[in-house]
Amino acid sequence: MSENAVREEPFPAPSKQASGLVNGVETEVSSMNFSDKIMVTISQGGRLAQWVQVPLAAPSSASVDMALPGAGSLLPSEHLTATTLLGGGNEDRETMGQLYASQIASLLTLRNPNEQRSLLLGLGLEKVDTTTSDSFYDVVELVQQVL
Repeated sequence: MSENAVREEPFPAPSKQASGLVNGVETEVSSMNFSDKIMVTISQGGRLAQWVQVPLAAPSSASVDMALPGAGSLLPSEHLTATTLLGGGNEDRETMGQLYASQIASLLTLRNPNEQRSLLLGLGLEKVDTTTSDSFYDVVELVQQVL
């Protein structure tokens, strides 16, 4: 290869993508891992209307809690605090966004208890369904494919 040749390189941040149906709507999920953040996007119809951040660094007492029996439950870890950065719309949409962010952050800390980065979640669901948990579990299942 000559010195002036352009060498194709993949984008430097590792990324993964998955898609599937949630509530009958095509849903795209992606993740990108940066040195200081883990960015996950959940999009329906190409939209991203809400951004939520969750610091994953745990105080030492939370590390002990994660090691206790039952720590692998589906409930988010207590030390994870989601903060809406942009968007939200209404109270239901903001609460659901923070719930998704806390759940995803909890999955990340269960996989790596020493994780120090922050989760940045971009969310763009067409509608928020608070009547059943099916769509919630479908989204979390898609996210697990890209983590």
